Amino acid sequence: MRIAVYPGSFDPLTLGHLDIVNRACRLFERVIVAVADNSAKKHTFSVVERMQMIKDSLKGIANAEVDTFSGLLVDYLKARKVHVIIRGLRVISD
Repeated sequence: MRIAVYPGSFDPLTLGHLDIVNRACRLFERVIVAVADNSAKKHTFSVVERMQMIKDSLKGIANAEVDTFSGLLVDYLKARKVHVIIRGLRVISD
C-alpha cells in the first residue's frame, strides 16, 4: 500500500493545507495528516482541537486520516512504516 504522511502543526488549518491533502490523496492510497505535538511551541489551538478541525474538514475523503505525534518525525515514520513525506512550499512573504 502506498502511504504518505503530511506532518505539521496546522495551527490553524488553512485552505492551502486542505489543497495539499486533496492532491496527495489522488496520488497515494492513504494519506496521514500528522499533527505535531510540540510542547515547546505556543499554539493557538490544542492538539485535540487541531485534530478535530482537520477531521471535520476531511469528511468525505476516505483515504485521509488524522493522527498526532511528538518527538522526531523519522521515529513516527518508522513506527508507521511510511517512506513518503508530503510537504508544502511557503514563500518568504508568508
